[in-house]
Amino acid sequence: MTGLPTSLCDCTATQLLALYRSGQASPLEATRAVLQRIERLNPQLNAFCLVDAEAALAAAEASTGRWQRGQAQGALDGVPVSIKDLILTKGWPTLRGSHTVDADQPWDVDAPATARLREAGAVLLGKTCTPEFGCKGETNSPRTGITRNPWDLSRTPGGSSGGTAAAVAAGLGPLSVGTDGAGSVRIPAAFCGNVGLKPSFGRVPAWPLSPYGSVAHLGPHAMSVADAALLLNVLSQPDARDWTSLPPDGRDYRIGLEDGVRGLRIAFSPTLGYAKNVHPEVAAAVERAVQVLADLGAHVEAVDPGIDDPLEITTGLWFVGAATVWSGLTPQQQAVADPDFRAEAELGLGFSAQQVQQLVLRRGALGSHLRQFMQRHDLIATPSVAVPAFEARPAGHSPMDPAAMLGWTPFSYPFNLSQQPAISLPCGLTRAGLPIGLQLVGPMFGDALVLRAARAYETAHPAPRPPLAGR
Repeated sequence: MTGLPTSLCDCTATQLLALYRSGQASPLEATRAVLQRIERLNPQLNAFCLVDAEAALAAAEASTGRWQRGQAQGALDGVPVSIKDLILTKGWPTLRGSHTVDADQPWDVDAPATARLREAGAVLLGKTCTPEFGCKGETNSPRTGITRNPWDLSRTPGGSSGGTAAAVAAGLGPLSVGTDGAGSVRIPAAFCGNVGLKPSFGRVPAWPLSPYGSVAHLGPHAMSVADAALLLNVLSQPDARDWTSLPPDGRDYRIGLEDGVRGLRIAFSPTLGYAKNVHPEVAAAVERAVQVLADLGAHVEAVDPGIDDPLEITTGLWFVGAATVWSGLTPQQQAVADPDFRAEAELGLGFSAQQVQQLVLRRGALGSHLRQFMQRHDLIATPSVAVPAFEARPAGHSPMDPAAMLGWTPFSYPFNLSQQPAISLPCGLTRAGLPIGLQLVGPMFGDALVLRAARAYETAHPAPRPPLAGR
């Protein structure tokens, strides 16, 4: 095959499957290469909090045998995959970045996402780092320390799926599963220069459901849009444990990926009408990216959706969720909690039931407004995050308030509130060599449309890999 990376670690999942199919490489070879790179780079990145090389090699050996017999088990047979450490995984502790979780207990249940990965034949590598309970847009915690960005080790990979994004960007497995409650898939995808998809709420079943409620989505991290579509095919299979999940649509999200954007109506909103501090290099790169979509035949209109900044709604509901978790901890557990999580919980404890209900009603009005806006537009294009990756910092480095928590990512959280599908994909680098993300938001249930538009841009503007991956 031509045009492939020189290392199996830098192949996409789609490329690896083609190599397995042709006999040019095996799952065992790919897994060994990835594990060797993890051993070399993870001490610098701290992307993984658990690696089970023995289990991964055993799974890869079994997969290799299936491919040799022409009996591939499923859509991801032999592909190395990691899982964010908020997602239950049988046989491994799920510590949620927290000293409050006791590792010494039975771990005998797979979450829906993990179960679907096993059924598809994926090689599970281990668990990726998260801040405590996924509570913030940086990946640091007292339990696992600071996770770092493959493009610049002094910078954060974002969060809360920061370990997931850093692992994929550095070639420590081509696929990973993240979670997104206020941008936690898209923020690290933007900071690490890869593809992060937040599907429509309920498209990917979850269990147990997040304490942060119906803003929380599960989604793919990948180095290509085709890989994100492939992983969504697997993750979106039904699971009765999630009573909020959507009925399966039987869709193969790879079909139609190459249909382009000609004729699509894209609302380009560089500030969403309220973001005041967008970094100039981010703004310029996203404007160039939207022009690429126009050159490909999309009808681009500069228009804001007409919403006020819903930061107060997002953080209010988020803090109440944190308070719910906090209230279930013992005093001994509270004493060892992340100071950022403690601060969020204390803010949440100050909300009355009436105030929470008012936030819910304001959220409903926002969602209704955006549903109506999407009747006139197929997609919304914005920056993914207002700033490039900033300094990697320890837990508790700054006082916690709404602006400190999410003020620098004003484009992500509105679409958790509205539950719409949204994707971040790389659209350039700053002069300092840090990735910039383009966000494309679709109508509710328009996951395939979001992937299709992202693929059109990706085809016209391939993304570079971080220099760390080649070291």
